[in-house]
Amino acid sequence: MRERRLAALRDDIAGDLDALLVTSLPNIRYLTGFSGSSALLLVTQREMHLITDFRYATQVLDEVDDLTKVRIEPVSLWNGLWAVLSSLANATAVGFESAHIVHRDFQRLLENSGGGARQWRARVNAVERLRESKDAQEVELIRRAAAIAVEALERTIPQLAAGMTELEVAGVLEKSLRDAGSEGFPFPSIVASGPRAALPHARSSARVIEPGDFLLLDFGAEYRGYCSDITRTLVVGSSTSEQRAVYDVVRQANALAAGSVRAGMTGQDADALARGYIEREGFGEAFGHGLGHGLGLEVHEAPRLARTAEGTLALGAVVTIEPGVYRPGWGGIRIEDDVHLGTGGPEILTDFTRELIEVA
Repeated sequence: MRERRLAALRDDIAGDLDALLVTSLPNIRYLTGFSGSSALLLVTQREMHLITDFRYATQVLDEVDDLTKVRIEPVSLWNGLWAVLSSLANATAVGFESAHIVHRDFQRLLENSGGGARQWRARVNAVERLRESKDAQEVELIRRAAAIAVEALERTIPQLAAGMTELEVAGVLEKSLRDAGSEGFPFPSIVASGPRAALPHARSSARVIEPGDFLLLDFGAEYRGYCSDITRTLVVGSSTSEQRAVYDVVRQANALAAGSVRAGMTGQDADALARGYIEREGFGEAFGHGLGHGLGLEVHEAPRLARTAEGTLALGAVVTIEPGVYRPGWGGIRIEDDVHLGTGGPEILTDFTRELIEVA
């Protein structure tokens, strides 16, 4: 698997680079399997050098295979990089990930250009493009992360009641995630109630949940580094006819998009599947964000599904489908699922009801 990834990356850089410096930790994990928090990776046409520090001396040997040469650097990762580069006779044109390097580290590159003999060349999305299309093993890991999230939701809902705060609900939800097997939280869990449900990226707060409130839960699980992302919106107590009517618009938009999205579509076309329906129902201005995003080693990665996303959805991608309607002062509704774009069409990985649930 890693040999195929490396071969594809080497083919991509062969035209203008002798090597590529990878500084993004998710990209390093994708290429090597190393999951530590401190590393640099140099990929050449013949070798791959991973530089890390003493804290990971044992872990790195457990996680990487013989495709990778490991250097444990006692002083600085950058000192290790300069040493590796000095040992490579033909590493003249070296690429770096311009989206993943801070200015101080960019200065380091300029200061170590070998008296002008080495050229540093910016590259964008060299590894990310490969990560868009998931292989079978990656899909299974995301499927497992999705199953953990669904199990956590099933454990959480019976414990919910008016009078709890959003933070208390977040605590119940996150304990349920851990109990179901999540390694961590891909992002801070969103629990938003009542009028705060109109905030698409609300932070869980000390607000007390009241009868009649919408309760929006947006969270994910992590399994062996891969993420899931799911949203369900409930009503605490009895729902009103207006709540049910607006909820049904979002539910239908979710079903339409999740059932019709295909590899080969542009992100714009996918977004339009749900947006067009919501607009026809009169709520177009209340759906202000994109339809979704890619999932994998990061909870937000390529591709994008949005009005401005001109890129094509890759075969094998896993994406979120998350239409919503948000009305300030009233509340908001979002229903989000994770969908694999396979050869047979879309496969929904988050198997949990989309019918409106009323929490007693």
